[in-house]
Amino acid sequence: MENSFNPDIRTFKISAIQMNSKIGDKNANCEKVKQLITRDVDDDVDLIVLPEVWTVGWSCPDFRASAENFKKSKVINFLSDIAKKYNSFVVGGSIIEKTDDGRFLNTSPVFDRSGNLIAKYSKMHLFSYYGDNEGSYVEVGDNPVLVDMDRVKVGLTVCFDIRFPEIYRAYRKCGADLFVNCAAWGLKKPIPWEAMTRSRAVEEQTYMVALTQSGLIKDEDYNIGHSRILDYKGETLSEIKDQKEGAMTAVINLNEMYEFRDKCTILNDIRKSYEVECV
Repeated sequence: MENSFNPDIRTFKISAIQMNSKIGDKNANCEKVKQLITRDVDDDVDLIVLPEVWTVGWSCPDFRASAENFKKSKVINFLSDIAKKYNSFVVGGSIIEKTDDGRFLNTSPVFDRSGNLIAKYSKMHLFSYYGDNEGSYVEVGDNPVLVDMDRVKVGLTVCFDIRFPEIYRAYRKCGADLFVNCAAWGLKKPIPWEAMTRSRAVEEQTYMVALTQSGLIKDEDYNIGHSRILDYKGETLSEIKDQKEGAMTAVINLNEMYEFRDKCTILNDIRKSYEVECV
């Protein structure tokens, strides 16, 4: 079940964009993404990642007005152009997708280096607590999606998915090298964000991009604005603290991770059953 050492895979360079989206202003948010990438992202990057609902901000009542069908989407074209310009894979955070059959989904689109839309993952766990009601505006996605990026296998999740370790274990069993969690995480919940993003990396011995929005949402409600790229032992490789906007960048080493996994073969210790004996 464990990964074996692969001498053909060396390193993979990741840049992730922390930003404060303007509520309901898609054009302004696209322009901000363009400016931040131009300012902060190197030409030799392998993967660019954006946060959750960056086109509209964390405002559930505005979700449906911002929705686009991916077959005729200006945002999809915008992200495709970024992938082509930087010859980079792009995980486009998440945008609200309107499907052909009229459903609304919180969907993360993925592009290859040529700008082709190669995959999409729709958020499987919707946050409808503490006054938020995401489940009233979008539907749940169907299944996890593992994307091959030049033989680096990337498992996609969005925000509240981080509370469900089952999805990360499923990715790891399928050979995941890297987890991406694109979020718009609230400032009032710092301990869960810090603890769970690090825990998913440690539990599964897998690199993790934990990217969230920053800045004011509305009134006194703020995004947490502490994004990190973590290694397979939970150590921080790169981070953006507080409410700053910009890119964090790290180079991950797949060979080092495989060597570590070969020394600590945790997947081999999984039991076939965890049936609980109640006494």
